[in-house]
Amino acid sequence: MKPPTQLLKQVKKGGEEEKMSVAVAVCSGPDGGRGSHRAVKWAVENLNLLPEPHKFILLHVMPPVTSIPTPSGNSIPIHELDPHVVKMYLQDRRVKLGEVFTPFKKYFRNIKVETMLLEGVNPAFVLVRHVSESRIKSLVLGSYSSTLFTRKSKGLNVPSIVLRYAPDTCDIYVISREKVITNLNNLLSVGDFTDSPKRNGGQTVELFEDEQICQISASEDSSGVLLDKEINHICGPSNQEAHATNKRSSSFSSLSSKNYVLFQTNPQTEVEHLQSELRNSILMYKQACEQLAHAQNKVKELSSECLNDSRQVSVALQREELLKKIAAMEKAKHLEAIKEAELARDVLAKETYERQLAEMHALKESLEKQKIVNTLFVTDKRYRRYTQHEIEVATDFFSETRVIGEGGYGKVYKGTLDHTPVAIKVLRPDASDKKEEFLKEVEVLSRIRHPHLVSLLGASSESVCLVYEFMENGSLDEHIFCQNGKPALPWVVRFRIIYEIACGLTFLHNSKPESIVHRDLKPGNVLLDRNYMSKIGDVGLAKFISNVVPDDVTEYRDSVLAGTLHYMDPEYHRTGTLRPKSDLYAFGIIIIQLLTARHPKGILFAAEKAIRNGSWVNMLDKSVSNWPLLGTEELAQLALKCSQLRCRDRPDLDEEILPVLKRLCYLGRGPAVSLLDNHLSPPNHYFCPILQEVMNDPYIAADGFTYEHIAIKAWLEKHTVSPLTKLELKHKLLTPNYTLRSSIQEWKTKLQSASSNA
Repeated sequence: MKPPTQLLKQVKKGGEEEKMSVAVAVCSGPDGGRGSHRAVKWAVENLNLLPEPHKFILLHVMPPVTSIPTPSGNSIPIHELDPHVVKMYLQDRRVKLGEVFTPFKKYFRNIKVETMLLEGVNPAFVLVRHVSESRIKSLVLGSYSSTLFTRKSKGLNVPSIVLRYAPDTCDIYVISREKVITNLNNLLSVGDFTDSPKRNGGQTVELFEDEQICQISASEDSSGVLLDKEINHICGPSNQEAHATNKRSSSFSSLSSKNYVLFQTNPQTEVEHLQSELRNSILMYKQACEQLAHAQNKVKELSSECLNDSRQVSVALQREELLKKIAAMEKAKHLEAIKEAELARDVLAKETYERQLAEMHALKESLEKQKIVNTLFVTDKRYRRYTQHEIEVATDFFSETRVIGEGGYGKVYKGTLDHTPVAIKVLRPDASDKKEEFLKEVEVLSRIRHPHLVSLLGASSESVCLVYEFMENGSLDEHIFCQNGKPALPWVVRFRIIYEIACGLTFLHNSKPESIVHRDLKPGNVLLDRNYMSKIGDVGLAKFISNVVPDDVTEYRDSVLAGTLHYMDPEYHRTGTLRPKSDLYAFGIIIIQLLTARHPKGILFAAEKAIRNGSWVNMLDKSVSNWPLLGTEELAQLALKCSQLRCRDRPDLDEEILPVLKRLCYLGRGPAVSLLDNHLSPPNHYFCPILQEVMNDPYIAADGFTYEHIAIKAWLEKHTVSPLTKLELKHKLLTPNYTLRSSIQEWKTKLQSASSNA
């Protein structure tokens, strides 16, 4: 429906036309959005053809901002935030709300249109205030209230408030789906409207006065009083008179000739239409109930079918799972076959590579072996270099019948070199982790020589072996536990062995310029020669100590521990600090073992308990019947002192231990001779300087020193210098030393007699 131009023409007081502003209030949402689209479309189609100058303005009311949301879902009041942050948020919000106008701009193809955002809590009040303060002549609103019934049930909405309180200077159009409500003041006649059909619908319209449409309930009247007060405050003094006129025109007692409403149908028609819809709804409800009952029966049938189907699906899933397992097994077998095939393809290349690598390792080991042996011969010219052929002949080509011992480094063979029985220690080719111990043993033995330390005679660079003097009576461990047919030792020999071990340790601890700590002292590393003289061997784990930590200082060090369980110093095991007194712990255990012939585990606790309870005699080795009880108990107490947990609590080896051991040796004095008497102990000149053993056939060389005949003869075959002075010899003639030979034979006779008496 187009309003007649003669009814809407606005003329200024001086007869001069002014530019008209047509405002369309829009909003978003399902219902409001559709109403806004109808309002915009109606305004463009009906108000755009007016001859007067005009412009279109799209209005949208947004609620005021009192707080700003945070990412966590909370809100912060704007008065607690920085004004700059609030300003930026408002600008961003206006930009986003400006997108509300985008769907409506498509109706203004060639028409200039403006947009405006208004802010307020109540959109109706904001619109009334805006049209009162601006030059807007026409305001178009959309309405989603399609019937009089719905309008009355909803009470005062935005279009109702605007129609009621808008000033007379502005024409209000409320566009709904079925009608157009307006407050036009200049309608000439009813016939002009009724004769003008709507362009797109061809519908017939009827005129009703505004009072017949906008009836308000008593509750609405009571709220209207408050609305009147707010409108009076919004419009100001200049508009109060017009607002009062509007209010009077809406009363029920009088009819206004200014405001009209156009209806498509009357209320009676609407009631009949609603009754028809109600009957249809009841019929549809009954049909829905029947369909629901049918659907329930169908659901039961489907539930039964679903249960059967679920069982079938469960069986199918189990079958599928079984097939998956079978497939996985077959796949695993297939992959394993592929791996085996790939491995078989790589075998030839790998063997070739390993062969080449083995050749390189053999060459490298050969060079390392050469370096090891060269180290020995560079440090001391007294050692002899043996060829591989000599070693093979001496060991019967490393025959198993020649093996007299075996360790982590390799095997020890008994052989004969230069007519002298020797022990040959051969390093195993794959014992790469023992090479350091092997080198350490060479280093230690090349720097020291003592009657109670095993002597190194030579080495072979080709077979990487060391040649030692042969100890005929094996290790002390074999005699303690009577292994390999070794007899039990008399108590006098045991006392002497303890004293000799202490002498050897004293020599190691007092060596210059650095003290030497054995670190692996145990009965298995104490060897006995043909005269049961003890010598300490296997110094591969020995360590040189330049700065000895005092006994009263506890120092923790991050070091690699070495030694044998039950013989290792507890303080060294706990702190990593090594001292000369660390060897005394193992020495004390060896003493108790020589007295009791027991294994080292728990032996200290048992000995201490036996001495405290007076049952020490029950712990002594039963293979010896004539123990000197006082001497053994004193020796056991000394051993317990040596095996204290802390080094500071252990006695001094030179000043406290050796004097006691030397005195205890005299306990074996018999009615005729004593084994441990000074004149029966082998004097130093009885020992061969080369073999470090008591000589059997002494000969004098050109340097004036006496040697074992076999040893000096073998030396002179390859050397022209003295074994001791390293000076050039004038000749190689040898002279028998009959006097010394007689003394040695007499000493051996006394020794055998003393041993038999013991």
